[in-house]
Amino acid sequence: MWGSWGLFAVDFLIKLVLAEDRARWFLGHLIDFFLVALPFLQPLRLLRVFTLFAVMQRIFGKALRGRIAIYVVGSSVLLVFLSALAVLEAERPAPHSKITNFGDAIWWACETVTTVGFGDFVPVTVEGRVVAVGLMVCGLALVGVIAATLASWLIAQVSIVEEVEAQETRAELTELIEMVGALRVELAQLKIANPSAPDGSPPGRS
Repeated sequence: MWGSWGLFAVDFLIKLVLAEDRARWFLGHLIDFFLVALPFLQPLRLLRVFTLFAVMQRIFGKALRGRIAIYVVGSSVLLVFLSALAVLEAERPAPHSKITNFGDAIWWACETVTTVGFGDFVPVTVEGRVVAVGLMVCGLALVGVIAATLASWLIAQVSIVEEVEAQETRAELTELIEMVGALRVELAQLKIANPSAPDGSPPGRS
C-alpha cells in the first residue's frame, strides 16, 4: 500500500514541478492532492470513473438505450465500489475474515454482483452478510436490465435492416413504375404520330 502511495506522491510532485503555472495546476488538482495526502483514501481515486460517465452521457445521451447503458454501467461501478467499502469496513476487524484489504473486497463485490460466487471470499460478520444479500439482489436486477437492453438493441438492429431492405424494394418498385409510365407515354406518342398503324406495328408502316 505504501509503495503505491509513494508512486502516486512522486507522480503528483513531478507534474506539479513541470507545470508552467504551478498555482493554477495545483488548484485544478486539489482532489489529487488530498488523495496523496490521505493514503488511506486512495480507493476514492476510482471516483474519477464517474467523470468518464459524464462525458459518455453527453456523447450518447440523445439515445434512450445509450442513456440506459450509461446508467447501468455507472450504477454497477458505484454499487461494486460502495459494497466493497462496506464489506471491508465490516470484515477487516473480524477474526478469521478473508476480506482484509480493498483489492479482496473489490474482487468479492465483482463476483457477488455477477452472481458467480466462487466462494474464495465469504463474509463472516452479520453486517457483511447483509451487504452481500443487498448486493446479490441488486446484481440480479442489473443482470435483468442488461439483458433487456441487449435484447432491445438486437431488435432495433433487425428493424434497421428490415427498413433498409423495404426502402430498397420501394425504390425498385418506383423505378419500375416510372419505366412503365415512360413506355406508355412513348406508345401513346407513337399512336398519335401514326394513328392508322395497328397496335404493335412499327411507325410509318400500314
